[in-house]
Amino acid sequence: MSTTGAPQSRQGGFDPEQALARLAAGSRGDRLLHVHEVAARAASTAAWPEWVHPSVYAAFAGAGVGELWSHQREAADLAHAGSHVVMATGTASGKSLGYLVPVLSALVEGADAPSGRGATALYLSPTKALAADQVARLGALAIPGLRSATYDGDTPQEERRWIRDHAQLVLTNPDLVHHSLLPQHQRWAPFLRGLRYVVVDECHVYRGVFGSHVAALLRRLRRVAARYGAEPTFVLASATVRDPAQHASRLVGLPVRAVERDGSPREAMTFGLWEPGDLPGSGVAASSDVDTSGETPARRSATSEAADLLADLVAGGVQTVAFARSRAGVEALAASARRLLADAHPRLEGAVAAYRGGYLPEERRELERSLRDGDLVGLAATTALELGIDISGLDAVLLAGWPGTRASLWQQAGRAGRSGSRSLAVFVAADDPLDTYLVHHPDALFGQSVEATVLDPDNPHVLAPHLAAAAAELPLTEADLPAFGPRAGGLVDALTAKGILRRRPKGWFWARADRAADHVSLRGAGEVVGIVERRTGRILGTIDEASAHAQVHTGAVHVHQGETYVVTELDLDGGTASVVRGDPGWSTYAQSVSAFDIVGTERSFDRGPVRVCFGSVRVHTQVTSFLRRLPSGEIIGTHPLELPRRTLATKAVWWTMPVESLAGAGIAEAAIPGAAHAAEHAAIGMLPLVATSDRWDIGGVSTAEHPDTGLPTILIYDGHPGGAGFAEHAFDAFGEWLAATRAAIASCGCERGCPACVQSPKCGNGNDPLDKNGAVALLSLVLGAADTERSEGARTGGRG
Repeated sequence: MSTTGAPQSRQGGFDPEQALARLAAGSRGDRLLHVHEVAARAASTAAWPEWVHPSVYAAFAGAGVGELWSHQREAADLAHAGSHVVMATGTASGKSLGYLVPVLSALVEGADAPSGRGATALYLSPTKALAADQVARLGALAIPGLRSATYDGDTPQEERRWIRDHAQLVLTNPDLVHHSLLPQHQRWAPFLRGLRYVVVDECHVYRGVFGSHVAALLRRLRRVAARYGAEPTFVLASATVRDPAQHASRLVGLPVRAVERDGSPREAMTFGLWEPGDLPGSGVAASSDVDTSGETPARRSATSEAADLLADLVAGGVQTVAFARSRAGVEALAASARRLLADAHPRLEGAVAAYRGGYLPEERRELERSLRDGDLVGLAATTALELGIDISGLDAVLLAGWPGTRASLWQQAGRAGRSGSRSLAVFVAADDPLDTYLVHHPDALFGQSVEATVLDPDNPHVLAPHLAAAAAELPLTEADLPAFGPRAGGLVDALTAKGILRRRPKGWFWARADRAADHVSLRGAGEVVGIVERRTGRILGTIDEASAHAQVHTGAVHVHQGETYVVTELDLDGGTASVVRGDPGWSTYAQSVSAFDIVGTERSFDRGPVRVCFGSVRVHTQVTSFLRRLPSGEIIGTHPLELPRRTLATKAVWWTMPVESLAGAGIAEAAIPGAAHAAEHAAIGMLPLVATSDRWDIGGVSTAEHPDTGLPTILIYDGHPGGAGFAEHAFDAFGEWLAATRAAIASCGCERGCPACVQSPKCGNGNDPLDKNGAVALLSLVLGAADTERSEGARTGGRG
């Protein structure tokens, strides 16, 4: 009934309970902590609307779509009537049909126009691979008169003009709109005049700073389209999130109606919560077991455990995707699974591969094809695969570590069962506070609704360069400013004072010779560093400049497609990291130092001696050295680095505690650094419980006495310029957040602290000093002082 369809499941079906029982057999029996059954969902169908163009109906009917799911019909009717709409239903619920039906009908109706192109539509996805997949599906429908094409960085120059002049449906991504379509809108004039629909797929991805960038971009797109007389209807597709209408409305800057009741059927899912076993008492671990915390972890890493489970599932013929949280994790997981299969089932060694962002286009597309065709039985993937690639027939999903949000958890788990059969999902806990807390508190996963999606369209660090880009596209006028929010006027004045914009009677103009769009990186990553093989000049991949300091510094060991390389030089000015192929036998871990300045307090509350604040800060970080570590965990050298200090102007939540109050809680003055440091680590790890953040989106600094407060201070900050909304969420949920943090530490069975409670995988100080018991006492003090209703009104201004 939908284009996501129901391919036939394997003969005899798939039994997830039996597969899970095999995984948990023998010595693994105590690792399966909880099994949750997700009930099947019955279908709710609707007839095709009468307004659908006959050729569109015929194409879908020929593909076996005789009816629509109820949510597809509801969304299609709203979009056809000109209402902005967002569909927020589960993975594989056929959301694409909800927007394709009205879009394709409008496009085909316009094919009879004298120009051969009446209405046009723009489809935006966060990844190029998703757009390419959509084009392939449209081609298979073979709708007469429909001309669709992808337009991205891989599109040959000779094809671009034809697409601009003749394509009715252009499938692209926000980056292309920002760098090409809007700055060169005159070339797109005929397309923009007919712009009837803008489809924003996977819109739940647009959160934090990336979401704020895309919100500004869509306002620029609306403004340029209006210049050509077009006011397109926005149709958005999202995973299940809390309050999708609010998120979509903030994203496009217009009222949006939500369709949330999922009419598609879903077979039952068996969902297991899995905690890896302890490492052998010898302390010797496999290379992928080594945590970046500076000490051997108390238990096996989620990556290693998931590799074992993936190999077992592949050996049993169970087509499985294992999601890991990082590029390096994906490579390690796939390599480990292949090694295990090579020993036990040599013919299956090639049936496992890795898929992540940063691959070249031809590498990505070959992996996608192999998985769809069944040549691959197991795949280790980052969220680059999560983002909507239409792959059906998967039996199982492994999640190696918490994916960041409940919404992402269900999005990834929904990858299994697309064939209409029962499915299996297993969440494998990483050795950190949040993962450990979740597998021991199933209600925090299965008894809670998904999170709201955080983005701030008014972030001045994001909005200001977009206003400059808008002025370069068309002169900005007073009438334009309300669409960009209440801060737009002040930001335009500031840009004018700096000479970036120039005021003229007809508005504000771009006043520089370079391209305004080049000053904005939509993904909040800043400059990009290319990873180049020194001998051949081949580009292996890319990494953002901020991450390059810690991951591809001179001397770093870098893994790509299972092959190990060593960085010989990091040239930040040239934007390249030169590497040579070879495995030196050790891994590397960067160390850094951090400090912060409190710029201003925007909100605060006091309870007893503890003061909790939210406001603006400057965080200074410098990577100073790196460690070389053997697979056993033994550190064999520390090497200094000369990298520049980076300063981040952002938002943060922080709290202060008098020394005497800490002493009363049993924390001597000499123990404050370790207690505060441990509490900071655990609080960072638990923040995703209350905000849609990943621990890599946020950072923290703690100090026994900060010069701006004169007191012991713990600060948790957004890791993006101008903030991303996560720290403010933490301020608003302060009691819930720190209560869960204290519970996670106190319930951990370790003696002095471990990665499951207070050690951090990204600590620049080698997790020293840390005081687990002191952290529990510190958090008990804070919660005892702050666990009552906060004072009315929030203070503003001033130094913290």
